[in-house]
Amino acid sequence: MQPSANIPPSSDNAISPQEDRIELSWNGEKFLLLPEKAVLIPRLRTILIADPHFGKAAHFRKAGIPIPEKVHLQDFLKIQKLIHGHAATEVYFLGDLFHSDWNESWTDLEEFAGYFPGCGFHLVKGNHDILPEKLYQSGVWEIHPKPTILGNFLLSHEPLEDVPSEMFNFCGHIHPGIALYGIARQRMVLPCFFQNERQMILPAFGRFTGIVNMASGTDNRAYAIAGKKVVKVKFC
Repeated sequence: MQPSANIPPSSDNAISPQEDRIELSWNGEKFLLLPEKAVLIPRLRTILIADPHFGKAAHFRKAGIPIPEKVHLQDFLKIQKLIHGHAATEVYFLGDLFHSDWNESWTDLEEFAGYFPGCGFHLVKGNHDILPEKLYQSGVWEIHPKPTILGNFLLSHEPLEDVPSEMFNFCGHIHPGIALYGIARQRMVLPCFFQNERQMILPAFGRFTGIVNMASGTDNRAYAIAGKKVVKVKFC
């Protein structure tokens, strides 16, 4: 069983080796499942990220729980590596970009986005994206209040029940994970990409989020994030 502010520009743009990711396709459009908990659509030079929940640490600190802001710094650096390493020109956040009410972390997030003038940042709004509309109008974000189409793909926050037959739905919201068992009955739940016929639920990108154990089934596939690899899980 395999286990699983100001942001300065970094020279560390290394990306995961080809064998550490999973390559899939839909109607001839290739996409990659990356161990950074993101999806890359190479032809469109586009990265998909779900549920980063930036600002969540500050909400907990306000409630008296001593959560360090560095929990989000690591996520900033991971996005930076994804953009530079894959020469991305677009990043789509599939909802829950920021965790509910405004706090000072929003300023850090917009400042971070400013380091990438050649990259467009999109937000497909989710249930936690409840900031005042004027904050989304800073020029940093392109806002999609409803599910949006990108080529052959339908992007949404929550999984859609009725996906058109010619489309494939990328979404988040669930924070999917899959339980793996060792020979000594050890149990570990790893974040995963969870797929059915025309839908892929992305793992929560944020490091300060929970995991929901998904039930296996004959129509489902799971790709677990095992350290720095994405591995296909075989259902028994």
